[in-house]
Amino acid sequence: MRLISFFIILTAVLTAPGARGEELRLSLDECIARARSLSVNAVVARNELRTSYWEYRSYKADRLPEVTFNASVPSYRKQYSSYMNDAGNYSFVRTNYLEMNGELSLSQVITATGGTVSLNSQLDFLRQFDGGPYNRYMSVPVSLSLVQPIFGVNTPKWDSKIEPVRYREAKAAYLSATEEVAMTAIQKFFNLLLTRENEAIARQNLANATKLHEVAIEKRKLGEISQNDLLQMELNELQARAELTTCESDRKSAMFDLRTFLDLSESIEPVPAVPSEVPVVSPVYADVLEKALERNKLASNLRRRQLEADYEVAKAKGAMREINLRASIGYTGTDREFSSAYRGLKDNQIVEIGVSIPLLDWGKRRGRVRVAESNREVVKARLRQESQAFEQDLFVLTERFNNQRQQLEIAERSDTIASKRYDTNVATYLIGRISTLDLNDSQTSKDQARRQYINELFSYWYYYYQLRSLTLWDFEADRPIEADIEAVAKEKNFN
Repeated sequence: MRLISFFIILTAVLTAPGARGEELRLSLDECIARARSLSVNAVVARNELRTSYWEYRSYKADRLPEVTFNASVPSYRKQYSSYMNDAGNYSFVRTNYLEMNGELSLSQVITATGGTVSLNSQLDFLRQFDGGPYNRYMSVPVSLSLVQPIFGVNTPKWDSKIEPVRYREAKAAYLSATEEVAMTAIQKFFNLLLTRENEAIARQNLANATKLHEVAIEKRKLGEISQNDLLQMELNELQARAELTTCESDRKSAMFDLRTFLDLSESIEPVPAVPSEVPVVSPVYADVLEKALERNKLASNLRRRQLEADYEVAKAKGAMREINLRASIGYTGTDREFSSAYRGLKDNQIVEIGVSIPLLDWGKRRGRVRVAESNREVVKARLRQESQAFEQDLFVLTERFNNQRQQLEIAERSDTIASKRYDTNVATYLIGRISTLDLNDSQTSKDQARRQYINELFSYWYYYYQLRSLTLWDFEADRPIEADIEAVAKEKNFN
């Protein structure tokens, strides 16, 4: 019987609505640091940076000499093939041979001209099986080749302008993303903090309402208050109890949201601490704008999009006529012996110019040029509009942040005054000096003042990190926000 009673009590304790997991007290700085390291948003930012890093590395590698080996070992054929004799008559002949070939080449892109120069060495082997078997070798010990487009768009040169800007944009975007992760952490941190404050307020209000209801019952027995006042006290207690239930639900929802964002164990309940200090800075708009234009991803983004629009125009113009030069100079030899194939070498020269000029295309290529030019003008207008909007938003943000300090001080002082006023009114009500309406009013003012203080504190921190994300500047330490981009990009494990 005792054992059954024990299990009943244990089950009741474990399933009680108020049961909570292990509490983890969390400061705002700790919350931000964990979010930057373990949150899904941070993992996404690092993966995006890694993609941009290796894309830029690939671009840089394209500018370096490339060594390539191509081979066919072997290629055996036993078949009939068409053959035309000296009289111009065709017939089918039987072929039965083994062929192998290999080529080693060293190529380099010429950024200044857009051409490609390569140094090649080649060896071919042929083994004939029918009609008296024999071997044949053909060697090209060395040849120098050049492929050069003329009048066309120089893509390597345009890439050398666009890709470094794209990579600078990616690095700035990563740094901004880390600050945006901090902004999200701040939002979830203060959301939980506010719901906990609301729950604490609701719990205290319930305790006060219960106490006042008990006092009202005794006063009613003595005939000191009316039945209406007694009913009002009972109603206040019921409303306080309902409010507490709602606040508990909101707190659990906000706690789950922050716990998931920070990748905490389900057995841990984060408990945010109210920040006791805030960064005291007063940035000047001109200085903020200068840092933003220098370091924000928008600056690189605008430059990249302008270059890409110019490139599309150049590509459309280059497509109006195509002239390609292909030249090769070297030596070659052939013999039935391998070593003899490298003796008595002869010149091997090729010069070829290919031309493609449309004589009648009904204005198709010229139309593409006009479209590209029109798109470029549209891009210019949009870039100008985005730049103006960015500067305006940055000005508003700077003004709001500088004003928020005063708003925070007012809210903090109001919270202190409203709390003292409520405590005084509770004591005054107990001796019958004020009415129920006055007491309720002071309670409402106290609750609103506390919530307003938490909200103003959140706005201050949020504005501060928003300024950091746009300028990539730590105003408190007065230094740029940096990161070891290469180390982050080469990380193998992001989780």
